[in-house]
Amino acid sequence: MTSGRSVLVVTDMQNGFVREQSAHIVPVVVDLVRRWQAAGGDTLFTRYLNYPDSPFERFFGWRRLQSSPDTDIVPELLPYAERGATLDKKIYSPFTPEGARLIERRGWKELYFCGIATESCVLKGAVDAFERGLTPWLIADASASHAGTAAHDAGLLVARRFIGPKQVITKADIPEDLLAGRVL
Repeated sequence: MTSGRSVLVVTDMQNGFVREQSAHIVPVVVDLVRRWQAAGGDTLFTRYLNYPDSPFERFFGWRRLQSSPDTDIVPELLPYAERGATLDKKIYSPFTPEGARLIERRGWKELYFCGIATESCVLKGAVDAFERGLTPWLIADASASHAGTAAHDAGLLVARRFIGPKQVITKADIPEDLLAGRVL
């Protein structure tokens, strides 16, 4: 990995979050990550890990993503995850104490967010970056929701209100120097 200002944050691209409503995003994110890394860019892969008696279990009755294979990064991204940093987290955001230290240590100032789910973990990471004075970018067409299009669209709406309308972008808006082979 190189050390630089920008990082592609690949949010929770795990088997347990890939469903009919979100499966279409897997090849999109794989291509984005491939080209980002080929251009020498840093990548941060997050993995959400649920646990017994978590708030998700207590308040939502949600018990998924407590073990493999649900918690595993999708196989298509594994070779790329091995070349990047991986952060395990038990909250929506990558800004755990460990994650915040990693981001600061690496000097990442611009964070490009993609992955699953737009309305929760992708959004929360972008908002937390914004509140820390960093520059968040939410890549709309490289994000999805396992809850469907309405949840994805709601996440984009809230993101535009929380981090700024110009911070929600498409893959085509990513600066050329961050991607190898500009074809999107």
